[in-house]
Formats: sequence, C-alpha cells, structure tokens
Amino acid sequence: MVTKLPEETIGLLLVDAARLLRIQIDRALDGAGLGLTAGEARTLAYVSLYPASRQTTLAAQMNVEPMTLVTFLDRLERRGLVARETDPTDRRAKTVQLAPDVQQTLEQVLGITRKVQEEALRDFDPDEIEKLRGLLKRMRSNIAGSELGREQA
Repeated sequence: MVTKLPEETIGLLLVDAARLLRIQIDRALDGAGLGLTAGEARTLAYVSLYPASRQTTLAAQMNVEPMTLVTFLDRLERRGLVARETDPTDRRAKTVQLAPDVQQTLEQVLGITRKVQEEALRDFDPDEIEKLRGLLKRMRSNIAGSELGREQA
C-alpha cells in the first residue's frame, strides 16, 4: 500500500523559515561583538517600531512573556539604550522609548539583520520580495483580525 505523504503546509514552511532566519540572525549578532543578545536586539528593533508603547503591549507584540521583556529592558536600560517612563495616562504602567544615544547601536543591529535577510532572499527578484512582504502583511492582518474577534466574543 502506498501512503501519500502530506504536503508541507504554509504554517510549517513559515515556522521553519522563521526559525532558520532567527538562528542566522543570532549567529550574526553574536559575531558582531555588540554585547547584545538576540532578544535584546529584537527588543531594540520593536521599541524603534513602536515608540512610547507600554511594556505589556510591547511584550504582546514580540510574543514574549512580560517578565522576559522586563529582563531585556533592564539590561538595555543599564546600557543606556532604552528609557522607561511612567505612562501619563496610567501611573501604574511604564512606556518604553529609545534612549537618545542609541542610534549607532540600532543602525548596527538593523544592518546585521538586513544582511542576513538579503542572504536569505539572495535569489529573489525585487518584485518577488515586495510580493512576499505584502502577502505576509496580509496574512498577519488576517490572523490578528481573527484573534481580535475571538477576544471580543
């Protein structure tokens, strides 16, 4: 009897590609000698994308536990790369900002991740890259929309 093997699903392909990309970024960051872990570098990138976000919002965006984010933020704050401030709308909450002197470090982190991404996409033409970016954004939006609907139900 011949068993038909299941095809690779979009989910499996996406998770595998993301895992491999993250491994490459981790290695590149380790080799760069910035003294940042991959989690800290990722936190910097997210803080630059979502400035003045609350810590809880940032943790959800990054898909990490709030305590994990606090550990990253503690280290980054000690190095003078981020600043936490009391949220003016809720004194119990903290917002996170990039520190004024972070630009060079952030540019190094983004340069490293850009190089890894370019290598991962080396045989893609620019139109394919833009198409992929658009499709992934649409997929993310669909998933985020269904999650929001589930939370409201």
